Parts: sequence; C-alpha cells; structure tokens
Amino acid sequence: MSQANEPNVQPAVDLTQSPSTRKILLDVDPGVADALAMCLALNDSRLEVVAVTATGGNVPPEQATRNVQTIVEQLDPARWPRIGAADPMQPLRTDNRALYGSDGLCGADFRYAELHHRHSSVKLIADEIRAAPGQLTIIAGGPLSNIAAALKREPDLAYQIGHLVIVGGTLSGLGNVTAAAEFNIYCDAEAAKHVFHAPVTRTLLPVDVACAVELGVGVLEHLPDGSQGAGKLLHEVMPNAFLSYRQNLGVEAITIPEAIAVVAAVHPEIFTTQRIYGDVETAGSITHGATVFDRRRQSTEQANLDVVVEVDVQAALDCILRMLNHPQS
Repeated sequence: MSQANEPNVQPAVDLTQSPSTRKILLDVDPGVADALAMCLALNDSRLEVVAVTATGGNVPPEQATRNVQTIVEQLDPARWPRIGAADPMQPLRTDNRALYGSDGLCGADFRYAELHHRHSSVKLIADEIRAAPGQLTIIAGGPLSNIAAALKREPDLAYQIGHLVIVGGTLSGLGNVTAAAEFNIYCDAEAAKHVFHAPVTRTLLPVDVACAVELGVGVLEHLPDGSQGAGKLLHEVMPNAFLSYRQNLGVEAITIPEAIAVVAAVHPEIFTTQRIYGDVETAGSITHGATVFDRRRQSTEQANLDVVVEVDVQAALDCILRMLNHPQS
C-alpha cells in the first residue's frame, strides 16, 4: 500500500512481505460481498485460507454459519478451510435481511451438509493465531464480535496476529445504517472499540472508500463458467443482488467492500493508506457506532490505525476479474 502525502503519515504495512502463500483467516457474515470475498480468497493460489469463521451481521448468527458452510461446499476448494460457527447469542443491533433476503444470499437455493460438531468461531480464531504466530492475516468482513471476544479471553493473542484488516467505518463520516454509523461497526460498536484499541497491527478499510469500486450488471458476462465452483455460485447469487439493489436502493450497481479487502491482501500497491488515530462512539444517542478519526495536524492522540484513504478503482476491478478467472495472476 502506498502512503498518502500527509505530514502525519508513517509507512503502511506491506501485506506482500511474506512467503509466496499467505495464511488468511476470513471472519465474515455472508452477505453477497462476503460470498464474493470467499470466492476470491479460496480461488487464489497465493492465499492459504486456513479458516472461515462466521459472525452474525448481514444475517443472524445461525444463518451466517449456514452460509459459510454452504459457500465453502459450493466452491469445493482444493484445500478446505476449517469452518467456525457464530455464537447464537451474539448481540447485534440490526441486520441486512431487508436488502439481502432472509438467507443473506438473495434467495439462492443451495443445499448444504449440516455439521454435527461445530467449532466455535472465537475458539477457532484463537487456535489459528496460536498455530501461526506473526504469520496470520485476518480479514474481518463483518461485525468485530468474534475478534473482540478472542482478544478479551486471551489478550496475548493481540501480539501474535500478523495483520488484521477491518472492513468498517466511514472516512467521510456519512453512515449507511444511520446518519452517522456504518453497518459493521454499528452492529457491535463496543466490540469495534475494543479492537481499535487493542495492540494489534491493523489496517482499516472504510466502507465509503471501498464502495468507490462498484460492479455493474455487465460483470455477469465476465464471471467464470457457471457450471461449477465460483462461477456457479456467483451466477446464482449476483443477478438477484442487482435486482435487490435496484428495488431497495434505486441503484444499478452493487458494492463489494469485503471483496476489496481480499484484493488488498494480494495487491496492496493499488491502495493508499494514512496513519491516523481512530475511535468508535459508543455513548452517543444518535451517533452510536460512528467512527471518528483525528486528522488534525497537531493532534495529541497517538495514531493507532493504518486507514485506506484511496483505492485505484479500475485496478481493483481488473484484479477481481483476474482473481476469479485466472487465480495465479
């Protein structure tokens, strides 16, 4: 990732500084964009997806767990990741079923095998961090409940995470679930605040920055063959996603911030970051879940986040199509 031309900037962490295969854990609440993120990550030989853990968010926790299991089965990757189940009692302030349907996948009818012995997402995250200290990149694509719970139970894990990429918040201050708050942070603002202040090496991908990258309906013509794998899954999910965005939001394109986070793991050079102090509002009655960034030149706060402030939109779109159709490019 390149650096923004600001006096307060420090070198951003380069996610490419690792062996040729990067260990990835996806913590997601599928969700169309999360499903696409899983397709990208599990389809790319440069990424070793060691686990996919479910968190409630777009859908309730139990549905999120089913969706993770369903998507992995549909993709049937050469190396299956471990799968983590969301806590059925996870506290969440809202969900996104009005946009993505009751199943979170816009009504796509996939069969899946019910797991009889489910691993807790929180335990699985802790296990994978300990198994590869300093090597694991976690991409958090939903509310930060699981990450916060793992760090609260075992605070030393914070020093063993290689890198945490958080999809959430807004750099502009304009919310997408309330006037002030972005969905992922708003769902569990207390968890987000804890993670923001934990001693973890992290990059924040604000959703308004990621949403500069949009997929138009024409992308359907450039997806992989629809007979199996990622192509089959996306051909089932995405047409209805375009329809839902048009009917509910009045737009002709869909946004995919979680997929953009996966792109950042393999192509950090198309992103610009700035070192900033960030916090989460948890006490305000109308600003609950808002992300606040101190961008003053003379700030007295110590920067705690590498925040993505710009993305090369065309390069990101090109990367997505290459990663889907040519996994090693």
